[in-house]
Order: sequence, then structure tokens, then C-alpha cells
Amino acid sequence: GTGTGTGIPAPADALSSITLRDGSDVLASILLQELQLRMAPVGIDVVEARISHLAYAPEIAGAMLRKQAASAVIAARRVITQGAVSIIDDALADLEARMGHQLEPQQRAAMISNLLVVLIGDREATPTVNTGL
Repeated sequence: GTGTGTGIPAPADALSSITLRDGSDVLASILLQELQLRMAPVGIDVVEARISHLAYAPEIAGAMLRKQAASAVIAARRVITQGAVSIIDDALADLEARMGHQLEPQQRAAMISNLLVVLIGDREATPTVNTGL
């Protein structure tokens, strides 16, 4: 524990490292001592004190939810992108095998770009035809 063993709370610097997650027993002990000290003068004997419910402030809870949602979106995008890259790699290899030759670097870049837009985009792709005009 972080107490001095004399029933006196630990110094403030020792308490600064205690968290609600890891030090709930220590905090409950300190809470009990504080309540006993404050209630004794009015004749109330505090036998037990504990923290039974914790809730984040609404603004902190909202920020945590936004962070969690952003992390989920990023993780999903990463999976989608990895899948798209794998699909594109297979598609280009298949196309070049059927054609019997490698695509020019510009053609490969255009194909990769177009496939990425189609596979990763949030909206339905709108096809366009390049007529060379």
C-alpha cells in the first residue's frame, strides 16, 4: 500500500500515482479515514466506505466515445485498404497474364488509382469513358 502504516494517509506525492482502476482499495481506505475524521466530532461512527459507482463527466464520456469511434473507423479502413490492395494485385496479375505482356507504368498507375477509388470509396462509383478527345 501507499499508507505509512500508522493510519495516516500517505503523502500527496505517493497518492498522485494511484488510479481508480488500480488503487480502489487504497482509495476506499483513505475515504473511510477522511469520513471517520469528519464525522467523529458530531458523534457518527463510520464503519465502512467504498466507491460503488463511477461515471465519467458527459464531456469526457463524449470525447472517449468519439475517440473509440475514430479508432474503429481507422481499423476498418485499414482492413478495407489491405483487402483492396490484395484484390488489385490479383487483378493486375490476371489481366497481364491474359494479355501476355506487362502494362505500361502509366496504365498500371491509372488502373490502380481507378480500382482503389471503386474498392475503397464510400459512394457508388460513376464510370466515365475516355474517348481520347
